[in-house]
Amino acid sequence: MASTVTAAAVSKKFGAYQDAAVHGPVIVTKSGRPHTVLIAYEDYLRLTKRDRRVELTSALGDDDLAAIEASEMGGSLDHLNAELLTGKHAAD
Repeated sequence: MASTVTAAAVSKKFGAYQDAAVHGPVIVTKSGRPHTVLIAYEDYLRLTKRDRRVELTSALGDDDLAAIEASEMGGSLDHLNAELLTGKHAAD
């Protein structure tokens, strides 16, 4: 569970909040509003692995477009098609 603390408190006891971030995110507020988050390095690595590269479809070549058109999803992913058709996520 995330804890919330002021920037002034973090500056006074940075080591303690750094240790706390290993166990869960520490939300740091500035002027009463969330400003930054301290997280464990392992969590940072996990999150950055999820970064995705986005490209315009207009930048794709004919071979790329043909490969996309010919691709098929496995049956275990049919719930994703249902989300597209209904506009609702399974978690909703």
